[in-house]
Amino acid sequence: MFTFAYPSLLILLLSVPVVVALYLLARWARKKKLARFGNMDSLRDLMPEVSKYKPPLKIALEAGALALLVIALCRPWGGVHTSKAEKEGIEVVIAVDVSNSMLASSTSDNSGTSRMRASKLVLEKLINRLDNDRVGLIVYANDAYTLIPVTSDYVSAKLFLNSIDPTQYENQGTNIGAAIDRAIKSFSADENIGKSIVLITDAEELEDESGALEAAKRAKKNHIQLNVVGVGSPSPVQIPTSSGPMINPETGMPVETALDENLAAKIAGAGDGIYVNASNPDALNELEKQMDTVKKSALETNAYAVHDELFSIFCWLALALLIIDVFILDRKISWLDRITFFKKESR
Repeated sequence: MFTFAYPSLLILLLSVPVVVALYLLARWARKKKLARFGNMDSLRDLMPEVSKYKPPLKIALEAGALALLVIALCRPWGGVHTSKAEKEGIEVVIAVDVSNSMLASSTSDNSGTSRMRASKLVLEKLINRLDNDRVGLIVYANDAYTLIPVTSDYVSAKLFLNSIDPTQYENQGTNIGAAIDRAIKSFSADENIGKSIVLITDAEELEDESGALEAAKRAKKNHIQLNVVGVGSPSPVQIPTSSGPMINPETGMPVETALDENLAAKIAGAGDGIYVNASNPDALNELEKQMDTVKKSALETNAYAVHDELFSIFCWLALALLIIDVFILDRKISWLDRITFFKKESR
């Protein structure tokens, strides 16, 4: 089967007869001018080196080269064969803490970048590194919610990530156990696919510390790697609100929050993963290296049709004709004149 990628450009082949017509017109005008000086048979004796057959041969070569270049421009296709691309990767579920403490500064300065903002920056960079992996997104405070199921659509994952706002979740708290259990249920049922949970948290105000550790062990039992990314500073900072710092109604004092790195590391250890602090410049590299230990599997195979490209063949043929044309001169070939192809029979 022979087709073209741009068949509409075949109209340019009309330029070939136009070029030939212009050549014939030029030859006719030349003969008309020469006829003013006398009989053409007599004039030929005055131009012994001029070949009668080479000019038509050269224009034929040039017209052929032009036609071949037009065909090449139309991108001719030959047969079609099927090509398959297999994507290998793992499934990653990212669990983001949306408790009120995530509104606090990610540094020891109360006016620093919020933990929520720092989490989004880290996760966006992480998603950019996932390549062929599938990613899911859940948020949690006192309860856990699926924001986006496991998918290969990274664009949607980033859009949902940017929409996360702790103030939209009324049932506050930090129930990491519920987040891990929700993440475990978010993965596909295929046991051959490697799985990993990335938990983003300040590991503070836990509803049930032992429940979080037990959930981490359940993840490990299900062959799911659990990594924890800590956001915030171990130094206590205030939690901001629209009307000022959050106040403890019992004491009347501002509520302070701090990153519990010790607990975060325990959870990661129970889940056969690692703990990294988001403020560490090498945090993503360490996290990526750890996730690379999860066995990658074929997630999907895409089959698509591929055409055999033939334009280069026509380009080479056109070049060959042009090279031949360059070496053909308008004058006669002297050694051919000495050869008599047709002899008169003597009577």
